Amino acid sequence: MGEENGTSGTCKPCKTFGKKCSHIVKKQRAKFYILGRCIAMLVCGRERNRDRDRVSY
Repeated sequence: MGEENGTSGTCKPCKTFGKKCSHIVKKQRAKFYILGRCIAMLVCGRERNRDRDRVSY
């Protein structure tokens, strides 16, 4: 059910080619944003752990 367009049924099917393209672009931007945030957290977390290991108590 709802898999005709390759979607999970969460949004209405777009009628024009331009709307379809803009919808796909928005989805991809969101995915890249999330991926970038995850990478930033991993890098910052490693730097923070490395700095913490250098400090002597």
